[in-house]
Amino acid sequence: MTEDDFRFSTVIVRPSEAARTAARERQRILAKPPASLGRLEDLGSWLCGVQDACPPRPLHRVTVVVVAGDHGVARQGVSAYPPEATAAMVRTVVAGGAAVNVLAREVGARVRVVDLAVDDDLADLSADVTRWKVRRSSGRIDTENALTGEEALAAFRAGMAVADEEIDAGTDLLVTGDLGIGNTTPAAALTALLTSSDAVSVTGRGSGIDDAGWMRKCAAVRDAIRRGRPSLGEPLALLATVGGADFAAMTGLLLQAAARRTPVLLDGVVSGACALLAHRLAFRASDWWLAGHRCTEPAHGIALDRLSLTPVLDQRMNLGEGTGALLALPLLRAAGAVLAEVATLEEAGVRTDTAGSLRSDHHDREGSSGSTTGDHS
Repeated sequence: MTEDDFRFSTVIVRPSEAARTAARERQRILAKPPASLGRLEDLGSWLCGVQDACPPRPLHRVTVVVVAGDHGVARQGVSAYPPEATAAMVRTVVAGGAAVNVLAREVGARVRVVDLAVDDDLADLSADVTRWKVRRSSGRIDTENALTGEEALAAFRAGMAVADEEIDAGTDLLVTGDLGIGNTTPAAALTALLTSSDAVSVTGRGSGIDDAGWMRKCAAVRDAIRRGRPSLGEPLALLATVGGADFAAMTGLLLQAAARRTPVLLDGVVSGACALLAHRLAFRASDWWLAGHRCTEPAHGIALDRLSLTPVLDQRMNLGEGTGALLALPLLRAAGAVLAEVATLEEAGVRTDTAGSLRSDHHDREGSSGSTTGDHS
């Protein structure tokens, strides 16, 4: 696939600058000192832009899409958990007992898990989970390709289709989540290739590996970088070489959401790697994304810096699943509520004097009355 195959670069437009300008103007006349709510005001302006409305509409239907997949490299000791844990965690998410489910309930979001390459048939789960499955486990990226070209294309299109399904069902904000033992290794390799970084600078400790595990992971990332370099000019080939079905699906979802003018809250290092790749296919797409948080994996910070995305939170989280992004949702909702519900200076009976200080018309009237009485006496 080349960029022209899906024409995202021509289909995706920027969010409404007129709505963002209106938001900044409205912030200026609200009953509060200018810029006193800090980053919250920036979040409100972003929300207005992606909704093309000022004040913005409440976020009624937020959906976390958790893309799940196993990776052959996980069997090389790059994770603190065995690969079999992926299937167990998929079942836990479907049952509602994972961290992402708990946090989603707290902030009023839905959770949907999609199996792209879990190394288990998951025959006990519904077709809604398994119907997009491309294969059982992606290949070991340090020695072989993760996918064939056809599999990468199928996974990419699956992500697009899931985005369409959610948006058609009324989702007004998507949250990216990931689930897969060892998935921080391909995330590190992709980030290194797309930012010209070396293996050591992008490789973190993932699920909590020790020094020996980190060295094995660095070696795997180094070898994957070497294998991936010839594919740098072709995004889908790069996903097939050193990514995985879950990465291809998330990349497709990010681009289709932007094409459908639907905002996305990005989660951790897997989201960051996919966002880098999607940005290469359509540079305007990143205007539709908000970085929910910065995770502890070094590759994530490198990706966010390259994308010029400032994370809303930094809670030193590294779970994935969409958990970090979900914690940013209340702040985003609060930013929208401020624009929609805080009174204007005029409504509050407050005006600014020539020096820019806030004054109360009620106080001014009382002061004038008192002064006039004194003169007459």
